[in-house]
Amino acid sequence: MKLFVHQLRTEQLLFWRNREAAFFTFFLPVIFFLIFGAIYGDTDISSEHIKGSYFLEAGMIGYGVASTCFAGLGITLVVRRELGILKRVRTTPLTPLTYLSAVLGSIFIVFLFEAALIILIGRVLFGVPFPTQAFSVLVVLLIGAVCFAAMGLGISGFVRSAEGSSAAINAVYLPMAIISGTFFTPKGYPTFLKVIADALPLTHYTKVTRDVMVHGVHVWSDWKQLLVVLAWGIAGMLAALKLFRWQPREA
Repeated sequence: MKLFVHQLRTEQLLFWRNREAAFFTFFLPVIFFLIFGAIYGDTDISSEHIKGSYFLEAGMIGYGVASTCFAGLGITLVVRRELGILKRVRTTPLTPLTYLSAVLGSIFIVFLFEAALIILIGRVLFGVPFPTQAFSVLVVLLIGAVCFAAMGLGISGFVRSAEGSSAAINAVYLPMAIISGTFFTPKGYPTFLKVIADALPLTHYTKVTRDVMVHGVHVWSDWKQLLVVLAWGIAGMLAALKLFRWQPREA
């Protein structure tokens, strides 16, 4: 436990000292919320029957989980693997489970802090009420963090080089974030985009988050949506078990 706590603290220090990572994985969803909230936060979205700020708050939390737990984690692990950091970790008293648990724990802390900040900004600047189902919100955040982190672990096994990690993973997560309805409602999409959106985990996760936070439903009411997210999380974990490496792949 002492090793885990020590490594967790180390991971937090490494994250916040890396200004580029902190900006793109933590602050970017917050900045997007401020920008798009200022643009159409007071507009009523007729297809969703809610104000734009209500729609955006849940969407930015969805964007945040993809940015932090999926893209941020995946890029970090690829870079550390190719620089030989993961290889050196295996020679320390840290067990692989302890190390990965600390890395994932740090990512979860960042995402939960990010979600809390978005909810606070929504309340203070855009008048979005605090969610009424606090327990369901916490469950949704934890499920999202776990499932998208599993996908982040999985995709790190497909990327071969540190130089290409950012481009390759961003090429997956940025289109997913846009198509999945985090910024704009997908109800006006062309048919082919709707088909793609319906297959993406972030679409279903954002819907669950929006239902819980905006409409005040319990998390288990959207169990079909959650099953899709969990299925993607399981697929990510299976990919990680098969492809995750501690040794540099381009050595």
